[in-house]
Amino acid sequence: MARVVRFHQFGGPEVLRIEEVDVAPPGPGEVRIRTRALGLNRAEALMRAGAYIETPTLPARLGLEASGTVESLGEGVTGLAIGDAVSVVPPISMIAYPMHGELATIPFAHVVRHPPNLGWGEAAALWMAYLTAHGALIDVCGLRAGDFAAITAASSSVGLAAIQICRKIGATPIAITRTSTKRQALLDAGAAYVIAAAEEDVEARLKEISGIAGVKAVLDAIGGPMVEALAGAASVGGTIIEYGGLSPEPTPFPLFIALSKTLSVRGYLVHETVRSPQKLEAAKAFILEGVQSGDLKPTISKSFAFDDIVGAHRHLESNDQFGKVVITV
Repeated sequence: MARVVRFHQFGGPEVLRIEEVDVAPPGPGEVRIRTRALGLNRAEALMRAGAYIETPTLPARLGLEASGTVESLGEGVTGLAIGDAVSVVPPISMIAYPMHGELATIPFAHVVRHPPNLGWGEAAALWMAYLTAHGALIDVCGLRAGDFAAITAASSSVGLAAIQICRKIGATPIAITRTSTKRQALLDAGAAYVIAAAEEDVEARLKEISGIAGVKAVLDAIGGPMVEALAGAASVGGTIIEYGGLSPEPTPFPLFIALSKTLSVRGYLVHETVRSPQKLEAAKAFILEGVQSGDLKPTISKSFAFDDIVGAHRHLESNDQFGKVVITV
């Protein structure tokens, strides 16, 4: 038996429960982890609300990120030992492999020995954010040294990871946030420029900053009407990556701008990286080297105790966080 996070109906954070359930031993090619910390993402909130890309059968579990120690190994797993400190690459299916509990089972290919300079919370906060930012900016957009990148929802864990990745490769990160409240914190986090979308003309400021070159890559978690402004400032042949939909308003397709600039506007899921062994290995190598060198370091907004999982979800949805929300087990 182990305590896990479950919900019996869709809704707000209050539907979450911590319940004891039987946890099956790991199957062939799987690893069971005794968790020490859990990372919280918008995906878990969407799953809980019944609005995720997967719809679970109730009662359901959730969770995409965890760190901890190897508790048991399934048949055929080699190269790991009981007690090894590990973190996990987010599974393709949260229904098949929910992470939020005292015990979590995951395919061996998703298990990573995390560097000793990462604490449990930082290890649990690593993979979703940095794989998303790396896959979108490096693999899809082809971002390189000297390019400009615009990053919306810049104070999110993905936004902050994107800023660090831009700095590491020599690109210029432009952070876009709603108001000036987090301006200094974003500058301190490595943003070269900060635009407050509710207070400034986003398109005009992006054009002023990027000049004739324009913005090569846009990493957008919001969607909605601002997409037209982002497209207006994009470079010829640039790419707008939509990886979230925080705006409640419709998202227009900037047809004539896309035609005139041969602009790409496309959706992105971290699954693109996770499903490709080649892309995943390249991203893991880049991220682990960055962690070891100190160029990449997860930013923890706030840590919550496992028993306060409802409070953790409420904090996530408050939009007050700066970085990752983590749960300690």
